Amino acid sequence: MTDKFQWICQGVEMPDVDTSRLVRWIERVAQSHNRIVGPLTYIFCNDDKIIEVNREFLQHDYYTDIITFDYTRGRRISGDMFISLDTVRTNAEMVEATYDVELLRVIIHGVLHLCGINDKGEGEREIMEGFENQSLQLLEEIK
Repeated sequence: MTDKFQWICQGVEMPDVDTSRLVRWIERVAQSHNRIVGPLTYIFCNDDKIIEVNREFLQHDYYTDIITFDYTRGRRISGDMFISLDTVRTNAEMVEATYDVELLRVIIHGVLHLCGINDKGEGEREIMEGFENQSLQLLEEIK
């Protein structure tokens, strides 16, 4: 089952996460949105890499915590997710969350995008945050 998941680091150390637990969590979250998991790649990187990706592929000139490339077909979610650990740390400080919780929120944020949940339009950010919180609660049940 875990061959569907890749965990890659570019310019950073691998975060201290239990990838087998994350796999079970991500699959449960996808299932709760009537989706099945296809290939997912997480690329953990630094701010230099995230802004390079943001400029090259999205023509955005700013730092962000995650960029999700969506290859989903039908119910089968698939994608590449670049996560800047630098921005995750900065955001955690800004919202007074722990780094670990903020990292988990960002990891599931990408999956929720692949499940079709957006966060740019009117009222969508609140919907996304609700699903992130629900997903984080679900993680507590997974050992």
